[in-house]
Amino acid sequence: MAQISRYTVRTPPEAPEREGTSHLLLKAYAAFVIFSAFAHSMWWNLIGGAGAVGVLVLTTAATLAIWIPRLRRVGLPWRRLPWLALAYTAWALVSVLWSGWPGATLITWLLLAAGTLQGVFLAHVLTWHELLRALDIALKWVIGLSVAIELWVALILRAPLLPNFVSPPDGFDPQWYWVRGQLFDALIGDRIQGIVGNANYLGILCVLAFAVFAVRLATHPPHAAMQIVWIAATAVLFVRSGSATALGAFAAAFVVLLAVLVMRRARTPGERSRRYLLFAGVAAVGAVLVMQLWDRVLGMLGRDDSLTGRDEIWSTVWGRAITHPVHGNGFASPWVPWDPAFDGWIVDHGLSVFHAHNMWLDVFFQLGGIGVLLMFGVYAALVWRSWFFAIDRPRWDLDANRPYSPVSILAPLAAAMLLAQGLTESGPIMLWGWTLAVALSFKIKLAPFVGVGADAPALGNAAR
Repeated sequence: MAQISRYTVRTPPEAPEREGTSHLLLKAYAAFVIFSAFAHSMWWNLIGGAGAVGVLVLTTAATLAIWIPRLRRVGLPWRRLPWLALAYTAWALVSVLWSGWPGATLITWLLLAAGTLQGVFLAHVLTWHELLRALDIALKWVIGLSVAIELWVALILRAPLLPNFVSPPDGFDPQWYWVRGQLFDALIGDRIQGIVGNANYLGILCVLAFAVFAVRLATHPPHAAMQIVWIAATAVLFVRSGSATALGAFAAAFVVLLAVLVMRRARTPGERSRRYLLFAGVAAVGAVLVMQLWDRVLGMLGRDDSLTGRDEIWSTVWGRAITHPVHGNGFASPWVPWDPAFDGWIVDHGLSVFHAHNMWLDVFFQLGGIGVLLMFGVYAALVWRSWFFAIDRPRWDLDANRPYSPVSILAPLAAAMLLAQGLTESGPIMLWGWTLAVALSFKIKLAPFVGVGADAPALGNAAR
């Protein structure tokens, strides 16, 4: 006989599953690694060369200590590794056999290997959303510290700041300054350098921050209003950095964003084909206009025909590069200024230049035509995969109407930014630029869908 009971027959309520402490620490460490890569020059200016090397060694050792036990448990999908990037790294090491600067080759190859390792590690241990969050946190630290140090130097110190807080020697060049305290000097056009100590470098990081912060905002994070505040702070630093390279990178990323959004509205292969023809026509017209109005464009950007002396740098580098066009002169990214081969070779404002200010020329100079082919393969594969990663609707069964993930648009924006930067800088082939390219290349191959399959968070590690 049925009886009234005060006990429910439903499953008793349970507390929501919480993220494991070890995984929380892993995500925090990943954000620190990315921040250290972005702000590598900050460590050098803050704690000196030995301290910066120490940070690099410690983070590399910590990554191996964290990753090796994980690899023993879950293994590594060898077929999906970014093999072209690994081949480029291996070719750079082989170049020590004929390098004109073997010491510099070995030292800088360790930097390249560490960056490659970190890129593969980050892509393997983080989901797409976790990678976006780590980039978001790291860039907020860069932006926040840049604003803080500029305010401190301008309002409290009231004098330019040299690296390692030393007193300025007699007759030194202002290019040595870490922070010049010009945050409030917008009317006279002075540029700020932020925590990274370089206006062009700060501008490029601002472009990446725009992309990351906007994509993060599109995922509807907690405290979305603060995300808008961060975008506004980034805009201030971007404008005050006054970087023509960063402006070009921003324009390239914005064009790619528009192209992706237009392509996502195509419903049939025929519509896609017509849009590709439209893009080709617009690109052709744009190229003609740029060629015809090149002088005016440079004038609007405050630059001359020499692109701030880059044409002389390119001519000098080309003269040495062409002597070994197949295998190159030996890897060295960046060019270490204490090596006799680079010390005083190309001087700008009293400083030895440490890269060719063009990624393709730099690769050709160091690793010859073979290196250029490998690097072209790395970025061609990244562009190809990231483009279709962004425009193809996620589909792994009969459901063809799943919504796009905002996270999928990050990769093509980053690729466009890096390639645009590479026209006047060598950042995309070294340090954080290379790490980001490797991480995105591996992550797209490893997890072609956001949030499902290989990208699904492990039990107990779901992002909150």
